Amino acid sequence: MVPSAAMSGDTDPEPGRPPHEAGAPPRRLTYAAAGVDIDAGEEAVQRIGEAVRSTHIPGVLGGLGGFGGLFELPSGLKHPVLVGATDGVGTKLLLAQQLRRLDTVGIDLVAMSVNDVLTLGAKPLFFLDYVAVGRLVPAEIEQIVLGVAEGCRQAGCALIGGEMAEMPGLYALDEFDLAGFCVGLVERDAIIHGSKVAAGDTVLGLASSGIHSNGYSLVRKILEAGGPDVDEVPPLFGETLGELLLRPTRIYVKSVLQLLEHEVPIRAMAHITGGGLAGNLARVIPDGLSARLHLTSWQVPRLFRLLQDVGRVEETEMFRTFNMGVGFVLVVPHDSAPHATALLEQAGEEVLMLGRVVKGGAGVSLEGER
Repeated sequence: MVPSAAMSGDTDPEPGRPPHEAGAPPRRLTYAAAGVDIDAGEEAVQRIGEAVRSTHIPGVLGGLGGFGGLFELPSGLKHPVLVGATDGVGTKLLLAQQLRRLDTVGIDLVAMSVNDVLTLGAKPLFFLDYVAVGRLVPAEIEQIVLGVAEGCRQAGCALIGGEMAEMPGLYALDEFDLAGFCVGLVERDAIIHGSKVAAGDTVLGLASSGIHSNGYSLVRKILEAGGPDVDEVPPLFGETLGELLLRPTRIYVKSVLQLLEHEVPIRAMAHITGGGLAGNLARVIPDGLSARLHLTSWQVPRLFRLLQDVGRVEETEMFRTFNMGVGFVLVVPHDSAPHATALLEQAGEEVLMLGRVVKGGAGVSLEGER
């Protein structure tokens, strides 16, 4: 984590200088008076040092505080290809700001990029974050970056750098925004891009941990429409609505990479984000084929149904906005599905038998009544 380059080089006013008066030379201004606290930035860097180091893996060169992060590629590769992804957390941050719960959104930030990199068969190597705030509070920055570090540990990648930018005027004092950047590695002949998908393949889903990090603009509109307050525990739920909504995005990296290590053939993968199950899976289904998914093959979690009822949201709108309980999808040969399922379940995943790939049609069809 590297402090903003803008956080440097100002001096305090001379002691004893009187306030500015008409005709007198203007009083010296400082960066602190303009709303940027260099000392707070330096304290924040000190607070996050141990968390950042805890993510380091073989390949990381150097330490905290440089102008750039260094990572050495492993030796023995035949034709290595780097895979990059970037994303944010979206308007889920507004809920985190409202509840002043800042320790989970960093996990979301990592998850959104590492899960994307994973879909190509790549192992995430390193991650960089960008934290923009209206007012830099070291303890709050620490909570955010602790979450980023936890996400990196879950994904097995290193947090090798980042940026903290204090920007009063652009953000309100209690507002912040996050962006993340991941680089992964895959051998060129091992890239998974959907070209080998064939009729008869099985479509497996991995259960989500909740809403993940998409659709929160609609969630906020639903909350405005009524229903439980974010501090209330809805009937049949063991947590407050706010806790349920801030549950972080599940990271699937280690579970799925285990399949590749066991040489389970994976023909396509999709991270289910904005656009829902059909919209994201369709991106990796070749022309002339379609994925036929059965709505009765999994139970939509109650949280989605609660939001749907409160907001009176149509079923089709729910499925094109939210993951509806399916966070990641794999397409595998039919005869490999039992082995893949067993390995994924051993890794702690809930595996859903969603359907099959068939000839004809286009994209993805959701079939069956709920």
